[in-house]
Amino acid sequence: MSKITVKDGTEIYYKDWGTGQPIVFHHGWPLSGDDWDAQMMFFLSQGFRVIAHDRRGHGRSSQTPVGHDMDTYAADVAELASALDLKNAIHVGHSTGGGEVIRYVSKYGKDRVAKAVLISAVTPVMIKKDSNPDGVPLSVFDEIRENTATRRQQYFEDFTIPFYGYNRPGAQASQGIRDNWWRQAMMGSIKAHYDCVKVFSETDFTEDLKAVTLPVLVLHGEDDQIVPYNISAPVAAKILKNGKLISYPGFPHGMPTTEAATINADILAFIKS
Repeated sequence: MSKITVKDGTEIYYKDWGTGQPIVFHHGWPLSGDDWDAQMMFFLSQGFRVIAHDRRGHGRSSQTPVGHDMDTYAADVAELASALDLKNAIHVGHSTGGGEVIRYVSKYGKDRVAKAVLISAVTPVMIKKDSNPDGVPLSVFDEIRENTATRRQQYFEDFTIPFYGYNRPGAQASQGIRDNWWRQAMMGSIKAHYDCVKVFSETDFTEDLKAVTLPVLVLHGEDDQIVPYNISAPVAAKILKNGKLISYPGFPHGMPTTEAATINADILAFIKS
């Protein structure tokens, strides 16, 4: 397997296919680089070099008990980008991965990044607080933590239903998609998954969004039951200096999988613009 060892000894697994302009995919909680199958195959066929890594503690990367914070996640990506000598890259992040993208680009992206894409992203901040009164209450994230810590196997199975919008009228659930989500999630470390709840819920990316001047595409489903649309995409796009927002009525949080053809086409058009 392809891995790099970052400065604290953690091994980061990655897939690196093809040649041409690189596209780096950053997955969401609690998944792995495998969540990008539909994008990896599509953009590989379009002549791009496609790269997807497993965040520390997730997938096939080391199940380290430390470093589960956004600054370390971004630093891991910076080490990967350096090891692979990535330049003129497009960074695409889903959910927690969207936060990872904007933190990486703002801190390390100079001379290496051309554009970025945030999909169903946790930016600018999810949790409800005085400066974010419309955010999600802490009790919701406490419930996610409790269920992850005590009944992860069944909780992760159940989580796939709202993740893909399979609880909506007329939705046709794919058992294969649900099973693949659960497979990826259970490969990772329960400690990493538990700690990452705080990361994706409480990290404030406002200053990162302000600092990024390169083009950023913001994609979000208006029926996202995991990261509510109204507190995320339109707010992030407004903060960005060079942001473009595309929203999709009825699309769920997991739209890169369930609506891959639409998402891929819009990303490709953005890259080529």
